[in-house]
Amino acid sequence: MARAEDPGARVEQAGERVTGAHDETKWAPLTTEFWAMLVVIVAVLIAAAVSDTLGDVRAWTLATVIGAAYILSRGLAKGGTDHRPFARGRGRRR
Repeated sequence: MARAEDPGARVEQAGERVTGAHDETKWAPLTTEFWAMLVVIVAVLIAAAVSDTLGDVRAWTLATVIGAAYILSRGLAKGGTDHRPFARGRGRRR
C-alpha cells in the first residue's frame, strides 16, 4: 500500500485534483510499460542515427509501431476496468 509521502501517491493525488477521481488503471507515466516504450523508441532512433543499414523511414516506422502498440495495450488495460461514473472513490485503495 502506498503511503501519502511516496512520490507516486503524490502524483496520483495531484492528477485526481486536476481531472477528478477515476477508477481506472494507473496513470501512464507511472507504469513500467511507458518507460520501456520510451527506452525502446530512443534506442531505435539512436540505432538509426549510427547505423548505415537501418534507414530513417524504417526507424520512424518502428517507432510508430511501438507507440501504437503501447496505446493499444493501454486501451485494452483500461477496457478491462469497471467504470462507474457516479461511484467516486468507491473500490479504490489509498
